[in-house]
Amino acid sequence: MLILFTSTSRMLSLIIITGLLALASSRPYGTEAINRELLLSINKDLLRSLESQEGLPNPSVHLALRLSNYHNLAKEGEHLNRLKNDLHTYIQSSLTNSQPVTGVLALYGLALKSSCYDLNTITFTVNDKSETLLTHLKKQMEQEKEHIAFSHRPLTNYYQYSLGVLALCVSGIRVNNHVSHKLIKAVEHEHFQHGDAESVDTYAMAGMALQCVKDSGSYVNSAAELDTALSKIKQKLLASRRIDGHIGNEFSTGLAVQALVAMGSEVAEYAASMEAMRTAFRSNIYRNPMANSQMLPALHMKSYLSVKSKECLNEDDTLVLEPTDPVVVLPRETKVKVMVEVVTSSGATVLYSVDVPKGSSLLEALELLKEKNVGFTFEKESSLWGPFLSAVNGEQARQSDRRYWHLASDDTALTQGVNDFKIEGAQKITIKNTIY
Repeated sequence: MLILFTSTSRMLSLIIITGLLALASSRPYGTEAINRELLLSINKDLLRSLESQEGLPNPSVHLALRLSNYHNLAKEGEHLNRLKNDLHTYIQSSLTNSQPVTGVLALYGLALKSSCYDLNTITFTVNDKSETLLTHLKKQMEQEKEHIAFSHRPLTNYYQYSLGVLALCVSGIRVNNHVSHKLIKAVEHEHFQHGDAESVDTYAMAGMALQCVKDSGSYVNSAAELDTALSKIKQKLLASRRIDGHIGNEFSTGLAVQALVAMGSEVAEYAASMEAMRTAFRSNIYRNPMANSQMLPALHMKSYLSVKSKECLNEDDTLVLEPTDPVVVLPRETKVKVMVEVVTSSGATVLYSVDVPKGSSLLEALELLKEKNVGFTFEKESSLWGPFLSAVNGEQARQSDRRYWHLASDDTALTQGVNDFKIEGAQKITIKNTIY
């Protein structure tokens, strides 16, 4: 009887399990379907951002849309034209005025290549001489390299330097060995600092750049030192993983996962990080198009290195944007007190107080404080991440001086910009002129 009972139980269990598996496979919202819906949602958010964006068109957003598996080719085409007009004009002006544009020029090239555009047809004119985008990028990289030689740091920073290496390499241009060597040495000597912390974003971009150089076989100095640099980058990224899966912080995880994908890491090494990004997106952490643009390729298990083999053939063109209901902004009656502390480059400190509606952005809070006419003033500039503070109380923090305004809430550094960080309760905001 015992044997009969056991056999019957096994048969019954088998029937139940088979039924459950059949039910699971028939459900439209299994894990794979849920993740697909999330990818589509991110894709649509990026497309909508093209309609509402202020300032210059963002090449990083275009790059993400092109690396996605889902497309709205008409809207992508419209954005490509904006890049070729508005962004091209901005870069031309910067080159004419001898301003370093390594990062944006590299991103522009990557964005164009992601649309399979012939980069040899894109030119800029300086001193009455017309040369291609890639020629100008090579010249920018030579200037960056020379700046490292005599000042031990790039003209811009190692993030932009890495982007330059990546864009040249992905476009099939042989990267000067001296240029690659400078990046390898920067990894070796751990020069990727931002303030007091190491820059996960820079390690990630350097990882993609050096992986491309390795794959191209163009680096002839020492294969061993290139491999050592790549191993160190991977080690740094994995060592930066938090308990919740994010690498560095929520806004550096996308690039970090892209780098791990590009460097051929096992899926198990970044699976938790991908889930952390999904969770953060569902929690509305990623409101910034730039953040979404770095995350979307990673969730597709792609990287900027994927542009190298991109073919614009037989692409899915079924992505449709549904009409959205107009957003009704209700009056915010609850106010919270915000203390704003400004610390100048000399260390002098001044403290202000302002009451702001709960849910205001930090930028709105600073505008209200400025309107109080208590001596607080600020200026802002635009960037691909949104507006950032360039001057506070008449004092500038310029990239050319390797300075920036460091933002903190109750002594915790902000990971969001002034337009993204929301004031949800009473707190002290510290704005400090900081060197990097």
